[in-house]
Amino acid sequence: MILLSIQGMTCPSCVGHVKEALDAIEGVINVEVSYKNANAAITANAGVSVADLVGAIEALGYTAKENTSPSAYGENTTTSDTGGNRSQQVVIIGSGSAAFACAIKAAERGAKVTLIEGADVIGGCCVNVGCVPSKILIRAAQLAQQQRHNPFVGLENHSPQLSRALLTEQQTARVEELRAAKYQNILDANPALHLVKGYARFKDANTLIVSKDDGTEQDLHADKILIATGSTPTIPPIDGLAPASSQRMPYWTSDEALFAKQLPQHLVVIGSSVVALEIAQAYRRLGSEVTVLARHTLLYREDPLLGEKLAECFEKEGIRVLNHTQVTQVSHDGRQFTLETHSLNTGANTLHGDKLLISTGRHANTEKLNLEVVGVKTEQNGEVIVNERMETNVPGIYAAGDCSNMPQFVYVAAAAGSRAGTNMMGGEARLDLSTMPAVIFTDPQVATVGLTEQQANAQGIATDSRVLDMENVPRALANFETDGFIKLVVEKASGCLIGAQILAHEGGELIQSAALAIRNHMTVTELADQLFPYLTMVESLKLCAQTFNKDVKELSCCAG
Repeated sequence: MILLSIQGMTCPSCVGHVKEALDAIEGVINVEVSYKNANAAITANAGVSVADLVGAIEALGYTAKENTSPSAYGENTTTSDTGGNRSQQVVIIGSGSAAFACAIKAAERGAKVTLIEGADVIGGCCVNVGCVPSKILIRAAQLAQQQRHNPFVGLENHSPQLSRALLTEQQTARVEELRAAKYQNILDANPALHLVKGYARFKDANTLIVSKDDGTEQDLHADKILIATGSTPTIPPIDGLAPASSQRMPYWTSDEALFAKQLPQHLVVIGSSVVALEIAQAYRRLGSEVTVLARHTLLYREDPLLGEKLAECFEKEGIRVLNHTQVTQVSHDGRQFTLETHSLNTGANTLHGDKLLISTGRHANTEKLNLEVVGVKTEQNGEVIVNERMETNVPGIYAAGDCSNMPQFVYVAAAAGSRAGTNMMGGEARLDLSTMPAVIFTDPQVATVGLTEQQANAQGIATDSRVLDMENVPRALANFETDGFIKLVVEKASGCLIGAQILAHEGGELIQSAALAIRNHMTVTELADQLFPYLTMVESLKLCAQTFNKDVKELSCCAG
């Protein structure tokens, strides 16, 4: 009999897929697959190799390896806990996306999991103060804008009747609903998961001290530990923002901006990246005057064309964008904010606004973990350094999510947490970020994947690229929404697609197709030869790919 350990089965139905694939191999006599124990016991003729069996399983997207442990072949093989994982005690600091993904994966493999959370609610940033409430706000603002300005001559524009307080109430209700469904209900339903309320710090590499609200402390032993403490908005060192008194100046971070019940007359935004721009446009569309202050330019870390064209779109909506502008001092008189600024273009200036949003990035929540006691290495900004298996430099200690040196996206956090959970239990899961897509939910949306020209050239890759304005895309013309462009970057020698930068209405719906093309090493010629449905926005990828070899203006409307 051959016993295989299987990683990647996510639900009991996976058992049927694995069994069917193994039964189909010539020479296999009997197959017993256990979801609970993540293994398969195969009785087969001598001509069947382990490589054949492993290959059949890996073709389904799982990973497998032979379990040669002597105890694995004892009595009741398919119901025993192979590898001794049942005794593993996994402790996770945090309760967000990375934490729960790790907890679920480790519990599936027999671990007993304890999550530690010091905040009033579980779920982390995304569901509580990030992705979910921000997208609700953005969508409501988009609908308000469409009532004021639509491109169709037969539809009369009008001023929307809106209540920010009612919108906030609806946001809060949906956040609570999703937090219950995706976090609390999972915690309640899984007996392997246990929540401890309190703040954790390291005592040693296998022990955490949890400080509770009642003043007591508890030691928790762990075989494996995941650091998943998330991040907090960063407040820049601007004179006036951090007064010596305990009374904080009433500026907003994204936390307050997303749930404010009143619309400001004039919102001033310090910041020029994802969160700053999403909230700035939402408030403009809800009816506020908005000024954005950028130390450099909008999205200065991205391809320059993205920030340049997005700024033009913002200015068309009445958002004032001040590039290359530094804030030197902030004050508040109880009614309004006063900002002293210096611009490379206009010199010193004074700005006033009744609300101020500080959105200059987020930093890792690691300063109170006592990491120096166990020697966990961090970046200068506090982010825990991990490898592609989510391991820190200390054996048995892992990290995932915004507190690690990984991109701050919730889907990266979840993927990293899941892989950490697998690896804690003896797996070999790795996270490849080379084709990680990213979306900024402005309107038009910014969507990117792979390398920019500048990044590729810095790596010594000779490139070629094309930019297709959205006015050449039939669906954009039909929608009367032609703002933006698609840019494709290829490796010059091979013609393989290595990057895509998109600014387009619903651009986020296009980027995964580009990611798949890059992942599968497609050339632009192969991409141009694919069949894309007409009229769709994703057809713009095909059209841009065609521009490497022809002028799309000379093609008929749906030419192949």
